[in-house]
Amino acid sequence: MKRKLDTVVISDVHLGTIGCHAIELTQYLNSIDPKRVILNGDIVDMWNFRKYYWPEAHMHVIRTLITMMTNGVDIYYLTGNHDETLRKVSSLQLGPLFIRDKLVLELNGEKVWFFHGDIFDVTMKYSKWIAKLGGHGYELLILLNRWINNISEKMGYGKLSLSKKIKDSVKTAVSFIDDFEVTAMELAIDEGYDYVVCGHIHQPKIRGFENEKGTVIYLNSGDWIENLTALEYDGNEWCLYRYEEDILMKDPPRVNQMFKSNVNENISMHG
Repeated sequence: MKRKLDTVVISDVHLGTIGCHAIELTQYLNSIDPKRVILNGDIVDMWNFRKYYWPEAHMHVIRTLITMMTNGVDIYYLTGNHDETLRKVSSLQLGPLFIRDKLVLELNGEKVWFFHGDIFDVTMKYSKWIAKLGGHGYELLILLNRWINNISEKMGYGKLSLSKKIKDSVKTAVSFIDDFEVTAMELAIDEGYDYVVCGHIHQPKIRGFENEKGTVIYLNSGDWIENLTALEYDGNEWCLYRYEEDILMKDPPRVNQMFKSNVNENISMHG
């Protein structure tokens, strides 16, 4: 029997690449019955797409998502860096399919901000204040990243890849991931969100955060290359789903309301 869920968040599938675990993802999608699915970027890897490599298993993922839509499931495709071409049509709606750069939902009275997160890559030092420039700050960051990637390609370096940056050294990776998360959380607090949900860095996580301005919960859906993870919301609580643990543990750890009310015991302090 399929598990009924309110919202499911999946990111960094990278369909069209050898590393994609498409079979496992299809199995997962067929095991759930959500009201909405948020595809939080890098679902189809347009950077590395090759005509000669598109296995049937990858097509099954697409077919499964289409079947979900025909059954009344709303699907939000939020653009990432590997599928940034879709940013040209990021206000498009085709029935239950919505293409967006970012998404804000009110779930159970709380504001949740969804976006892929690649805007924090090469502009980490300045991303926060750029993103706060009026209502178009996020779009400015997207344009800035696109401009930087265009220059990088013309210089023969290709588009900037976060995975390559992370693999340079463990110390650099840990520092970058922490900076990424803190930047997202601080910006979310500034904008008045209760939750911020990202992808991009392939690091599944649920983390609380507090500074002098407020508190927020950060969630990252991970990926379907190494971690095989997703975020699930049942209408009351968020949990982090791990495919490899599914057989052993049918009820994954959840973020309950005590996580927020007792934030000082569970969060990192950055005041």
